Amino acid sequence: MQTLESTLKPPATASEFDTTIHRRKTRPVRVGSVTIGGGHPVVVQSMINEDTLDIDGSVAGIRRLHEIGCEIVRVTVPSLAHATALAKIREKLLATYQPVPLVADVHHNGMKIALEVAKHVDKVRINPGLYVFEKPKADRSEYSQAEFDEIGEKIAETLKPLVISLRDQDKAMRIGVNHGSLAERMLFTYGDTPEGMVQSALEFIRICESLDFRNLVVSLKASRVPVMVAAYRLMVKRMDELGMDYPLHLGVTEAGDGEYGRIKSTAGIATLLADGIGDTIRVSLTEAPEKEIPVCYSILQALGLRKTMVEYVACPSCGRTLFNLEDVLQQVRAATKHLTGLDIAVMGCIVNGPGEMADADYGYVGKQAGYIALYRGREEIKRVPESEGVTELINLIKADGRWVEP
Repeated sequence: MQTLESTLKPPATASEFDTTIHRRKTRPVRVGSVTIGGGHPVVVQSMINEDTLDIDGSVAGIRRLHEIGCEIVRVTVPSLAHATALAKIREKLLATYQPVPLVADVHHNGMKIALEVAKHVDKVRINPGLYVFEKPKADRSEYSQAEFDEIGEKIAETLKPLVISLRDQDKAMRIGVNHGSLAERMLFTYGDTPEGMVQSALEFIRICESLDFRNLVVSLKASRVPVMVAAYRLMVKRMDELGMDYPLHLGVTEAGDGEYGRIKSTAGIATLLADGIGDTIRVSLTEAPEKEIPVCYSILQALGLRKTMVEYVACPSCGRTLFNLEDVLQQVRAATKHLTGLDIAVMGCIVNGPGEMADADYGYVGKQAGYIALYRGREEIKRVPESEGVTELINLIKADGRWVEP
């Protein structure tokens, strides 16, 4: 008979819980000076919203993004004139700033446009649902296999020159599937489902592989988080079955703006990153592109995938708090936010303080009214008047040689 004692187990040790995110192994794909996949850090990217025909405006937009940490910048290319404009944009970047990894976004019937712009950028993004236009039939009820294959052959014929161009230039392609623009035959064959998105991507991958081109990045974006997450997970499953190791570009398309846009993007991107899926990310906000970059880095920082800023640990405050926690946190943040790689805890009382902040590099804890206890890791270093708390925290960081001037 099983007793209570026989079911009890010794407490688990920390080593039994692996909190590290184990990223899916992918092939490295070089985009200019940046590498996506292959174990490299998750790459942050965005897209300018200037008209590509506006050379000066586009250069300024690209530079603004790059200067705040955007590692790859995408530019829309809706016409041949826009494609040739990218040559001037690249020249001006080289003359007035520095090389920036550039991606051209090509959509409807893009063969001529893509071939031209491939000369001037590091990666070309195509949308399988729009690359070869399929004229819808109002009375269609199904696609025969012959019709399906005929369009597939047309796609292969149209895509081949671009693939060869990119292959011979050692450049990259993103196969960017969007849930909202699946090709008609994919919708009829697989429905409005993640399976249709995955099959659309696989069709284009196979064409590229048949031409010995594997500098590919794949995305399967949707505006609904559950669809997006399901599509990427299914894509990984299919690629694993087929022995494919292409890196994935994550994003929730048309996420909106404000707090909800950020939450929505984080819900999709972080869920997959936590599973080890994803090699580059873009947060799509209906705001200035520069607003997207801090969200990307915050997601990566929260998951421990990039360490690009100070990590602040702070309690939510309660009746035990011995100072105005919100104000003090802002004071500490204002004084230290320019640093990188540090964990700083601001805790309102001794009850949760030392325990909850045990993994922090430095702690700022309310232990008695009017005084602050400063910690290095788990060790209390000194107590100082509250009015001197922030200054003394800075002095402690300086004494450890971890301070840099703003």
